[in-house]
Amino acid sequence: MASNFRAFWNSPVGPKTAHFWGPVANWGFVAAGLVDMKKPPEMISGNMTTVMCVYSVLFMRFAWMVQPRNYLLLCCHASNEGVQLFQLSRWAKANGYLSKKKEDL
Repeated sequence: MASNFRAFWNSPVGPKTAHFWGPVANWGFVAAGLVDMKKPPEMISGNMTTVMCVYSVLFMRFAWMVQPRNYLLLCCHASNEGVQLFQLSRWAKANGYLSKKKEDL
C-alpha cells in the first residue's frame, strides 16, 4: 500500500506536478457550470459559454497529446464541455435560436 502511494506521489502526473494540480483547479469550471444550471437562461452569456466550449476542446486535445498523457485533465475538460454545451443550448433556446419552425397550413 505504501509503495503504491509512493509511486503515485513521485509519478510524472502525481501531486508534485502541474499535471495534477492544473486539472484539480479546472474542476472549478465544471462545478460553476453545474451551479449555473439553476439560474435562468437569460443570465447566460452566449459569448462566454462559446469561449468555454472552444477552450475545453483545445485542452482536451492538449491533454491527449502531452506526454505523459493527462487523463485527469482530459476527463475534466470533457466534463466541462458537456456542461458548457448544455448551457449553450439553454441560452440558444431562450434566445429563439433552437425553436422549432412552424409550418403554415
